[in-house]
Amino acid sequence: MIFSSLEFFVFFAIVLLFLVTARGQQTKKLFLLAASYFFYGYWDWRFTFLMLTMTVVNYGLGLRVEHAVNRHVKKLSLVTAIIFNLGVLGFFKYYNFFIDSANAAIQSVNFSAAFPQLDIILPVGISFITFQVMAYVIDIYRGVTASAETFWDFALLTAFFPQLVAGPILKAKQFLPELQKKIVIRRQNLLIGGQIFLLGLFRKVIVADRLALYVDTVFDQPQDFSSTTTWLAVIAYAVQIYCDFSGYSDMAIGTAKCLGYDIPINFNLPYLSRSITEFWRRWHISLSTWLREYLYIPLGGNRKGKVRQYVNLWLVMLLGGLWHGASWNFVLWGALHGTALATHKFYADAIRSHIRLPKLFYNGLTWAVTFLFVCTTWVFFRAANFSDAFVVLQSMYGWPLADTASGINWYASGLLIAFPGVIVADYLGNCLNQGHYIQLNRFSHWFWLSFWLLGLLFLAPQNPQPFVYFQF
Repeated sequence: MIFSSLEFFVFFAIVLLFLVTARGQQTKKLFLLAASYFFYGYWDWRFTFLMLTMTVVNYGLGLRVEHAVNRHVKKLSLVTAIIFNLGVLGFFKYYNFFIDSANAAIQSVNFSAAFPQLDIILPVGISFITFQVMAYVIDIYRGVTASAETFWDFALLTAFFPQLVAGPILKAKQFLPELQKKIVIRRQNLLIGGQIFLLGLFRKVIVADRLALYVDTVFDQPQDFSSTTTWLAVIAYAVQIYCDFSGYSDMAIGTAKCLGYDIPINFNLPYLSRSITEFWRRWHISLSTWLREYLYIPLGGNRKGKVRQYVNLWLVMLLGGLWHGASWNFVLWGALHGTALATHKFYADAIRSHIRLPKLFYNGLTWAVTFLFVCTTWVFFRAANFSDAFVVLQSMYGWPLADTASGINWYASGLLIAFPGVIVADYLGNCLNQGHYIQLNRFSHWFWLSFWLLGLLFLAPQNPQPFVYFQF
């Protein structure tokens, strides 16, 4: 079940109807928990047992950490939680990846032995769930937050359906206080949440899904396209993945708002960034914050000298790349971003103060370099393998033969829709995220709704695409 499907609208209407008519906060909360498990089990009901197991184990270990008098017991409980969670993630997501890599290494030295592969189905959103429950136990250990008041509160924190499968990653200190609110469906929340949801739906269906048709065509056969068309495909993918993921985040935020809950924004105009450091403060904010708080700082952060700081930045992004997927493409993507972060930090510390350029020119230059780097590294994120990635890069930066018009007209029409749409969606989304929702009278409500419905009817592609981040 995806947010842009008819099944979801029916499901959400039933949820709202029950919450409007039901009496008793505990009844409403338990129903919301049951609805979240139904939502997750819609893909494969067997994985609800995995989520329940992770919930029970982490809730129990969280209580153990909080109430243990002996510091050794407290630390042992934390380590157990980390090993358990990473073990679950490692088995489902990385077992076959590491087995393939090991077998390739064995074959390279002419050994005939090989490790067996397993037929493993990757649970949807397993990376997000793992980081979320692991942060809960770590924050209790650090004294940042108390354990959930009840098991049901923690279960709802883990399974809350708006952000369950693709984030934003919720921390206990952010969302447990939200669960203490009374569940009351208010007209103002429906208005604000509905507007945010529609903006996300616009990004996803009208922009991202349409551009995916063009991007897939080029990346499936990169050797068949000219340099110009390849550049357009890479830029189109940069727009696609942004609108796809930020669209999901907006729909998650809007859905939660309709229910009366506030969850944090996950994107803040990332393509306006003038450095790679700024980009990661604006892109996938919940993940970059998680990596900083639970990996970068424990590794030493910037407390152990400049060289160690640069190494920590590189290592964190390397692991962040691996978190995105069991592929060496993602590892290289993370390593490149880690190198860029370390390089920018060195530049800011040692070189920036010696550069004298007009401010407008400097800002334009730094934006262009950042955007070019981000787009170039997206090639490794999107390409199926290293071979295809290097074909795309060769087409972009090599000395291609004479360009042909093949495919360029497709991209021109797609980008004519995409770029104005992204600009409008970003502006309105930024206003909504700042709390400035659009006041509408009765006529404007119908006009606004008709505008979106007509846009979805005439501009959306016939076959909706799955959300990119569902695979993570």
